[in-house]
Amino acid sequence: MSKTVELLFDFVSPNAYLVWKPLRNILARHGVQLEVTPVFLAGMHRLTGNAPPMIRDADVKGKSAYAMLEFNRFIAKHGLARFTMNPKFPFNSVMLQRMLIALEGDDRLDFIDALLPAIWEQQLDVTDLDAVAGAIAASGFDTQSLVAQAQDPAIKQALVDATDNAVERGAFGIPTMFVGDGEGRAEMFFGKERLDQIEELLAEA
Repeated sequence: MSKTVELLFDFVSPNAYLVWKPLRNILARHGVQLEVTPVFLAGMHRLTGNAPPMIRDADVKGKSAYAMLEFNRFIAKHGLARFTMNPKFPFNSVMLQRMLIALEGDDRLDFIDALLPAIWEQQLDVTDLDAVAGAIAASGFDTQSLVAQAQDPAIKQALVDATDNAVERGAFGIPTMFVGDGEGRAEMFFGKERLDQIEELLAEA
C-alpha cells in the first residue's frame, strides 16, 4: 500500500514555514498526499518539558550561533529568501490553531498557504485581531464563521486532544512528520533537516 505523510503543524513555529514548501515539493515528486494535524506547540512544550531553542540553548556557548548558520543554509538551499522573523514571535497561536482544526482537507492546506506568507514574509501583527481578520478575509475564507468555530468547545477540545495525542506518539516539537506505510504503521521524523531522509524513504516505496 502507498505511503502517507502527516505533518504536525503550528503557525507559531518559523520552522513550520520553512518546511512547508520543501516538504510539499518532495511529496509532489513522489505522488504522496499530505495530511496536516494542527497542534498547540506551547502545549506540547508544557507536556514534554521542551522549550524553544533560543531559550533552551541560550547558555551553551556557540550553539545558538551555529543553529542560525544552519537556519540560513536551509533558507538558501530551498530558495526561501522572503522569510523574515515576525516581530511578535513568539506569539500566542491558539486562535489560529483552533481555526485551522475547524477546517478539513484542501481548505486546511489553503488556509496555511494563505496565512504562512502573511505571518512569516509580510510580518502580520498576529496580536492585532483586526489585522488577522483582514488577512483571513483576503484569503477568501469566512472570517466570522472561523472566529465563531474557534470558540466552539468541541473545536477547543479537538485541539487539546490532537496535542495530547501527538505527545503520546512521541512528538515534542515542530515540525514533526510521520511517514506511514499505509497499513497503520508510521515512522517519526523531527526537524526540517530530516527532509532528505523522508525523501529517501518515499523513494523506496
